[in-house]
Amino acid sequence: MFEVLVFVYENYWRGDACPELQQLGRRLSAHGFEPEEIQQALAWLDGLNFAARCTHLPEPGETACLPSTGSLRVYSVAEQDHLGAPCLGFISFLESAGVMPPAMREIVIDRAMAAPGGPVPLDDLKIIVLMVYWSMGQEPDALILDELCDDTAGRLPH
Repeated sequence: MFEVLVFVYENYWRGDACPELQQLGRRLSAHGFEPEEIQQALAWLDGLNFAARCTHLPEPGETACLPSTGSLRVYSVAEQDHLGAPCLGFISFLESAGVMPPAMREIVIDRAMAAPGGPVPLDDLKIIVLMVYWSMGQEPDALILDELCDDTAGRLPH
């Protein structure tokens, strides 16, 4: 499924440039993706589209409906099991960097919970985060984009 999502992200840079799901399914099939992968990806994208339409991200400087500074997101046991420590840590990193508002975090968690299997690999979570930005019509800043697209396997700790 994630190969399909990467293909969609790379070929339809903005979410509003993406064709309707039925037409997208035909295009994905023409590119050789397996029917099961396509169905999973289309169902996942449908959930993403619904979440993006129903979510209002605050504009810069807007304070309406923002959690208080002392608020804390508590993850359920099912979320902890499905996401795993690396993904939870990465979500926390994005929040603390100020690039993932709470509403976007909730979409990321929802879509990660909708991903098959578990725990979700960190590389798959990064694709999910990219797809959430994509669906909201936003582009992460260059440093975050680099973090989302960077292959950490070859990275040496200092």
